[in-house]
Amino acid sequence: MVTANGGINQQRVAVCNAVVLARLLNAALVVPKFMYSSVWKDVSQFGDIYQEEHFIKYLAPDIRIVKELPEELKSLDLEAIGSVVTDVDVRKESKPSFYLKDILPILLQKRVVHFVGFGNRLAFDPIPFQLQRLRCRCNFHALKFVPKIQETAALLLERLHKHSAQPGLLDHYLVGPHAVAAMIARSDRAKASKYLALHLRFEIDMVAHSLCEFGGGEQEGQELEAYRQIHFPALTELKKTEKLPSPAMLRSEGLCPLTPEEAVLMLAALGFNRKTQVYVAGAQIYGGTSRLAALRSLYPNLVTKENLLSSAELEPFKNFSSQLAALDFIACTAADAFAMTDSGSQLSSLVSGYRIYYGGGRMPTIRPNKRRLADIFVKNNTIEWKVFEQRVRKAVRQTKHVQSRPKARSVYRYPRCKECMCRTD
Repeated sequence: MVTANGGINQQRVAVCNAVVLARLLNAALVVPKFMYSSVWKDVSQFGDIYQEEHFIKYLAPDIRIVKELPEELKSLDLEAIGSVVTDVDVRKESKPSFYLKDILPILLQKRVVHFVGFGNRLAFDPIPFQLQRLRCRCNFHALKFVPKIQETAALLLERLHKHSAQPGLLDHYLVGPHAVAAMIARSDRAKASKYLALHLRFEIDMVAHSLCEFGGGEQEGQELEAYRQIHFPALTELKKTEKLPSPAMLRSEGLCPLTPEEAVLMLAALGFNRKTQVYVAGAQIYGGTSRLAALRSLYPNLVTKENLLSSAELEPFKNFSSQLAALDFIACTAADAFAMTDSGSQLSSLVSGYRIYYGGGRMPTIRPNKRRLADIFVKNNTIEWKVFEQRVRKAVRQTKHVQSRPKARSVYRYPRCKECMCRTD
């Protein structure tokens, strides 16, 4: 059993790891559950987001998946018998040998193990070829969104493409054949409109956890510290006992998320003009609408799911942040171009990997080198626009966008490896 924590993207990774772990331990997997979070405040479970029957059927050749524990195990007090394993008990990116040595004996003796939390707790290397392949199959094939999400996402893509009769390159994989057929049936056969999707990873949790400063002065500092005390108490305690890097040092090292204003400068320098349709993904931006003023000013064709879909169309997703995030995932993955502001974010990693896996090299992704950009932004109080353009373009161009998976790196982000893609040339 696995109860995954975090938001939808962390949960997706945990589900794939759970599938691999079940195969490794030769165990049946109970359909994963999702932990309620005080940050995300979403009660959605696996079947509210992903097609449960497809998940079970697709992975049947690899592992046995059941919807609930067998009757004889339901009455067990798993905590009392020592069958509950938390993230505290498992190091990040533990190797398969750990699970065989420390977890398999529990499973054999107690007949059930319950992983609670189970974040990034399984290494990418070294891992047997077939297990890595299974991880890939789970992420790119077994996890399909439920029809409710697919149908609403199809409406979103239809409006982003201005009711074009021609579906996007990845639409079929993301929203399913029935939703694509409905899109074409409703189409007025207009010329397709292209769009850039921008994932602004600038929510308060990211901003607070970064320990960076964003120009808000004393009020911002107090607000973020109050948030840390509630949601990141360990970080608050660490600040009391350790000398942590200054905000200026963090920024110079590229450890601060790009602000919406910095994102505007990057996009403009890369040549995206005022006519560009920009889809902004992300939850509530820290600082609210005022923080998006520069972005809206330069890109008047800025849209979000909230203004492309009616309140009635969004009503079924109200108070379900993970399901809303699924709509953003689809819109970003299907975009003609995708730009991220934080290459370390789970959504950006999953989206860019999906675009590589299914995109055939035709789905450009802009992954900025924040350290190089920080050097450009911070050290040049005055700079000619042409010089600025050249430096930004060079900084982005020198970032490898599609490459074979480096050792120990995520197969979800870098699917170009023999275990995942047939062709890696």
